Amino acid sequence: MSSRPAVRQLGRLSEISQVAAKHGFGYFFDTHRPHGIRSRRAREVDIAQDGSNRGVRVRQMLDELGPTFVKFGQLLSTRPDVVPPDIVFELKGLQDDVTPFPYAQVESVIEEELGLTIAQLFTEFEEKPVAAASIGQVHRAVLPNGRRVAVKVQRPEAPRQIEADLELMYQAARLMRERVKALEFIDTVSLVDEFARTIRQELDYRMEARNAEQFHRNFAGHPHVKVPRVFWSYSRSRVLTLELLEGVQLGDLDLDSYTMEERRRLSYLIAGAWMHMIFRHGFFHADPHPSNILVLEQTEQIGLIDFGMVGKLTDEDMSRLTGLFIDAVNERIEALPRRLAALGVRYPKEQEEEFVAELRDVFYRYYGARLSEIDPIQLIREAFALIYRMHLQLPTRFVLLDRAIATLGSVGLELDPDFNVFEVAKPYARGLLADRFHPRALSQRARVEALGLASIARDVPYQVSDVLEQLRQGTFQVHIENPGIDEIDDHIDKATNRIAVALVILGGLMGSAIIGVFAKGGPHALGLHLLALVGFLIAGVFGTWLVWGILRHGRL
Repeated sequence: MSSRPAVRQLGRLSEISQVAAKHGFGYFFDTHRPHGIRSRRAREVDIAQDGSNRGVRVRQMLDELGPTFVKFGQLLSTRPDVVPPDIVFELKGLQDDVTPFPYAQVESVIEEELGLTIAQLFTEFEEKPVAAASIGQVHRAVLPNGRRVAVKVQRPEAPRQIEADLELMYQAARLMRERVKALEFIDTVSLVDEFARTIRQELDYRMEARNAEQFHRNFAGHPHVKVPRVFWSYSRSRVLTLELLEGVQLGDLDLDSYTMEERRRLSYLIAGAWMHMIFRHGFFHADPHPSNILVLEQTEQIGLIDFGMVGKLTDEDMSRLTGLFIDAVNERIEALPRRLAALGVRYPKEQEEEFVAELRDVFYRYYGARLSEIDPIQLIREAFALIYRMHLQLPTRFVLLDRAIATLGSVGLELDPDFNVFEVAKPYARGLLADRFHPRALSQRARVEALGLASIARDVPYQVSDVLEQLRQGTFQVHIENPGIDEIDDHIDKATNRIAVALVILGGLMGSAIIGVFAKGGPHALGLHLLALVGFLIAGVFGTWLVWGILRHGRL
């Protein structure tokens, strides 16, 4: 029995290698495969390598490998700092649509989670799902009080399949990190870690329910944005019940039935909702995909669904973003790398000059242009290309923010060819600046800083007392860390050893010379007293060894 998981894993690994070979990535398994997992057929289906369409081939490969790999591809599409721009562009096309699982399994999961049968819980429950994805599917239902709801039910085999595929991903990540030099600047294991953390969170529907409840509170009373209510008594880790929003998915909208003015108003309404999340709440829906946006009442109200992926910006993040914006407006390009570093962007310090030059090039290419003249999608693509080229490492929250804005730009352009997401963001950014420098906000920040400094001042006497007590007891210690101190210590140790050997050689030579001059009796050889001769030979051996050691290290 214990060998079955290993056999299944080997079979899955073999399947992955064959699918990879089919889409033109068999060369990786030729040179890096675990022992003999590729079949002759897999080698026969290798196709010619063509870098121009590698993004398409990666997308097709992940799509064929199944739900977990589709989810992984969706994560990679949000990481332009580690994935080439052409692949990022293609991975955004991955759709999480799969074949629904049987209704009998839906009944089983609901009964296990909620402790009652579907007939006891709902007055109506549609057997056919309205949507099916890799982790779960959604059914319409009616509660005993008459409320229409959407019930999201998790696939029974989802956790087991995901854990098995994650283990294979970890193996592949370790293999690539050790053997593929072209990917040495990418921490592949950390990337899989991030994915594992994200997808395991998605397996717990209670987290998505908490996100939905937060959005519901944030948009309570909003005239144009509706977020479904969570029914907690009908929700568990594998079942999520939300208020049903009756509307048409944005992706299914018949645009020909709308006037251009209605389409323009709808595009600005959607973008405005996200700017409200970003600039007002600091808590935003990170996947504004057309399938996650419903048009409820013509162009006057939209509904939001699918809250598994969210982004969070702290008040400190907003303050630092404000400082970055002010430096950009005032053309202080040299200050931008420091501002970005404060936001958590990491880059090699030796490339700072090159980084500033690249930023200046992008900045002056767009500086002075009106917002209506700037293509936001092109600008974001250029930024992603710079991120990848410079091997920058971005905090996940800012990657999600970039992705959300880029997706909003694409969605807006589908509705209105003249749409510019920056035009929508402009008044919100101005409002953010006004809020940050309003006297009330400044006094509030000064109060917080004063309280922090007062807390530090209050602790100082106790800290001084602790230090004095340690000095009195003789337990006070000072630890100094210097990355090069061990190397210096090693050099001093070698130099001391060489001096000691030189002194031994000198002593041997002087002793042998004295014996040779003053010793008259006893055995002689080559005209020297035997002890003097032995002393000279030993000193010569040590001298030769010392000179050889010095020459070997290239230093005299």
